[in-house]
Amino acid sequence: MRIAILGAGKMGIWFTNFCKNKSDTVILAGRNTEKLAKLKKELQIETTTDFQEAVQNADIVLICTSISSFENIVKKIAPITHKEQVIMDICSIKEHTVNIMHQYIKTATVLGTHPVFGPGSNGINHKTCVLTPTNPQEEAVAEQYKQWLEKEGANAFIMTPQKHDELMSIILGLPHFIGLVTCETLLAQENFTESKKLAGTTYRMLFTLAEATAQETPDLFANVQTKLSNLGKMEESFIQNAQSLLDLMKNNNTTEIMSRIERLRTKLAKIDNDHNKSYETMYKMLQSTEE
Repeated sequence: MRIAILGAGKMGIWFTNFCKNKSDTVILAGRNTEKLAKLKKELQIETTTDFQEAVQNADIVLICTSISSFENIVKKIAPITHKEQVIMDICSIKEHTVNIMHQYIKTATVLGTHPVFGPGSNGINHKTCVLTPTNPQEEAVAEQYKQWLEKEGANAFIMTPQKHDELMSIILGLPHFIGLVTCETLLAQENFTESKKLAGTTYRMLFTLAEATAQETPDLFANVQTKLSNLGKMEESFIQNAQSLLDLMKNNNTTEIMSRIERLRTKLAKIDNDHNKSYETMYKMLQSTEE
């Protein structure tokens, strides 16, 4: 299998190592000549600054570039893609990137993917990967890829790009938003550094989220916030809930604050209970099938 990896960033290098360790032939394309020369020597792989050259004879093309440069790369390689190829991306948002691939790539099969892990991961065992096909041809490729991922120990899920982005609004978008606002709020406090010395579990979780968000790739953060279609409504709801709670605090309304917490506890308990019932029902069905 010959695999072209477009983008010599952290994830591009991670996938280069991963594919090479699986005995695939890898060609890595990037823009930085010096960096590519170093990687070629270190990893013993082919490298090129010509993205079309990398794609031309590849069986699989994996686009590992930033979301901001994604469309330019797809436009560049589209004319030389062909029907025997599968073109995949690894971006954290899917509807936007899948639409771009469909817009320009007319012969090869495209498949949106999202490996939900970072470049510090050691292999894909117990890691999560989402596949987002949009037609029967892509679904067939996704199913094959899912089976392979699961054999490797990964957790693989197939869903539409729209469903993926709905979930990422909750999983990535809202935490990023809360983290950035929290970071700005904490850094504005003169005693922030001193406060960390006295931190308990709850506060440690809070500033860990804040610091992690501040270290996020700006391109990823900005595109997650602007290209997940329903994220804005969720963040508006968060602000409204925060304002409502703040009003209760300003009015010293302890009774309603406590009632609000109890209502949340009840809702969470019901969700947990329903989840456990579903699990128990599934377990009983499996037992009856085995018998």
